[in-house]
Amino acid sequence: MDGKEYYNIKLIVNGKEVKGSVAAETSLLDFLRSKNYIEVKKGCDKGDCGACTVLIDGKATVSCLTSAIQAQGRKIQTLKSLGSWDKLDPLQEAFVKHEALQCGFCTPGMLMTAKALLDENPHPTRDDIKEAISGNLCRCTGYKKIVDAIEAVSKGEN
Repeated sequence: MDGKEYYNIKLIVNGKEVKGSVAAETSLLDFLRSKNYIEVKKGCDKGDCGACTVLIDGKATVSCLTSAIQAQGRKIQTLKSLGSWDKLDPLQEAFVKHEALQCGFCTPGMLMTAKALLDENPHPTRDDIKEAISGNLCRCTGYKKIVDAIEAVSKGEN
């Protein structure tokens, strides 16, 4: 044994109960990826890039800085909660239509941040959108197309 103390946790991920045993230092990111939620991207692992953003009880949260134990009993949403290949979420459709993605690495975190914003404020200004996504880094597109896509959804234009 590794000498660590383990804790049993139970979360609701995308509407399904997920159980596991984790060490105190296990991040929510590492726990989710160990359970095959690979749509949650591991970027900087320091809370700087936003690639690992998920919703916890509806609030955008970087999962690399959140312990799995902190998520005990909470509702977690990942990118897969938004839509499927057959029926994309309006945010996903807008990102495609506005060419707001290139490599796609930041996209899951960006979409989850945008969802949290629009759930809280259905009609944000462009400045509100920029502020909301300020913790999500994109090295490919610049941010104009991302902001355009989120704004289009807020206006029902996607």
